Amino acid sequence: MGNRLKRLWENLPITRKLFLEIAFTAAALFASNLLIYAQINRMVGRMDSVYSSNVNLNELSDRLGDVQNYMYRYLEVKDSDSLTNYYRAEQEYKDLLNGLNMQISDNPIQILEKNIRSMSDNYLVIADETVQAKRGMNVEKYKSSYESALKLYRFITHDISVLNGRQFKNNSASYQTLQAALKYLEIVSLVILMIVMFISLAVMMILTKDIVTPLTNLAQTAKLVGQGNFHVKVSPVHSRDELGIVTGTFNQMVDSLGEYVTKIKESAEKEQEMQARELLTQSHLKEAQLKFLQSQINPHFLFNSLNAGVQLAVMEDAEKTSVFIEKMADFFRYNVKKGMEDATIREEVETVENYIYILNVRFAGEIHYSSEVDQSVLDYRVPSMMLQPLVENAVNHGIRGIDWQGEVKLVVRDCEEEIEIRVEDNGKGMSEEQIRQIYEGSRGTKNPETTGIGVSNVISRLKLYYNTDSVLEIASGGPGRGTTVILKIPRKEEERDVSDIGG
Repeated sequence: MGNRLKRLWENLPITRKLFLEIAFTAAALFASNLLIYAQINRMVGRMDSVYSSNVNLNELSDRLGDVQNYMYRYLEVKDSDSLTNYYRAEQEYKDLLNGLNMQISDNPIQILEKNIRSMSDNYLVIADETVQAKRGMNVEKYKSSYESALKLYRFITHDISVLNGRQFKNNSASYQTLQAALKYLEIVSLVILMIVMFISLAVMMILTKDIVTPLTNLAQTAKLVGQGNFHVKVSPVHSRDELGIVTGTFNQMVDSLGEYVTKIKESAEKEQEMQARELLTQSHLKEAQLKFLQSQINPHFLFNSLNAGVQLAVMEDAEKTSVFIEKMADFFRYNVKKGMEDATIREEVETVENYIYILNVRFAGEIHYSSEVDQSVLDYRVPSMMLQPLVENAVNHGIRGIDWQGEVKLVVRDCEEEIEIRVEDNGKGMSEEQIRQIYEGSRGTKNPETTGIGVSNVISRLKLYYNTDSVLEIASGGPGRGTTVILKIPRKEEERDVSDIGG
C-alpha cells in the first residue's frame, strides 16, 4: 500500500503536488483551530451557566413577590386587572417551581429547594383561598387566609435568600475553577496549534524537498555544463512528472553536447593541422617564388658591363679601371649574396650608387643622380634588390632618349609608422594604361641591357614579403612630366639591423 501511494505521488504533476501540500496544511490548521474553538466555546458556555441557578432564584423571588403584591392589591380594590395579574404571576411562579428539587436528599441545597417548593405549594393554596374568600365577600375568611399566606411568603422569601446565597458561594468556586481550566485550555490549545503547525511544515518541507532537490541538482549541473564540463549528469528522477521529463531530456542533451563538442574538437584539430600544412606549403611556395624572382639576372648585362671595363682598361690607366671593376664586383657580389636573404636600406642605397656609377662609366656620365636619405632608417631590413630595379626603370624608361637633361632622385624618409622611399625622375612619364600594365605584371622587361629584375618583379616580391597589396604606388603627371615610384615600408622594430642595436 505504501509503495503504491509513493508511485502515485511520484506520477502526479507538480501543480497537483503543490496543491495537495497546500490543501493538507490548510486542512490541518483549520481542523486544529476548529477543535480549539469548540473547546473554548464549551468552556465559555459552562462559565455562562454557572450563575444561572442564582438568576433562576432571583426570578423565582420576583415572581413570588408579584403573586403577593397582586393578591394584596386585589384584596384592597377588588379590580379585575389585579386579579388577572395575580393569576398570571401565580402561573409563572408555578412554572419556576418545577425547576426545584422534590427528591429526598442529604444535600443542604437540595433540602432547601424541597422545602421552598413544599411551602410554595401550601402558599399558593392559601393564596387562592384568600382570593376566593374575597370574591365571596367572606371578610373573616380572607383576612385569616391572608395572614397565613403572608407568614408562608416570609418563610419562603427567607429560604430563597438563604438558598441563593449558598448557590452563589458554590457557583463562585465553580467559576474560579472554570476560569483556571479556561487558561489551561488556552495554553493547551496554543501547544496543540504549534504542534499542528510544526507537523504541517515538516510534511510540507518533506514533500517540497522531492520537488526542489531535483531542481537544485539540475541548476548545479547546468552551471557545470555551461563551464564546459560535459561529463556530469543529473541524478535520474524516477517520477513521471515534469521534473522527471526535464531531467531525462537534460541528460540526453548533455550526452549529445559532449559528443558534438568532441566531434568539433576533432574537426578543429584536423582543420588546424591542415591549415598548418597549408601555411607551410604556402611559405615554401613564397620562398621558392622569392628565390626564383631574385635569380632573374640578365646575363647580357653582365657580359656588356665587363666588356666596357675591358675597353676602359685599354684606354685609361689602371686606377680608374680598378675603381670600375671594384664597383662592378660590389654590385654583383651584393646581388649574388643577398639573393638568398634580406638586406638593409643602407645596403640597398649603396647598391643603387654602385649601379649609377657603372652606368655613368658606360654612358660617359650622362646619368644625373641625387639622393636625400634619412640616416636614422638605414638599418631597417627590406627585401634585397628592391631599389636598384626601380632606379634602373627610371633610367631606361624615364630619362634615356629625352631631349632635356634627365635626373633621377632617391628620397628615403622616416614617416613615423612607415618608411617612405621615393624614386623620382623628370623623364618621359607614364600613361594610366602603362601604370596599369605594370601593376598587372603584363609589361615585362624586353631590353637585354638590364639586370632583368623589372618593376613588376619588385611589386610581386613586396606583396609576398609584406603580405599586402598597398606597398608600392606609381604616380605620373602624364607624358613628359616624369614618374615617381613610392614605396611605403611598414616600420617595425624587429626589422632593424641587429648589429646596429648591439653597437
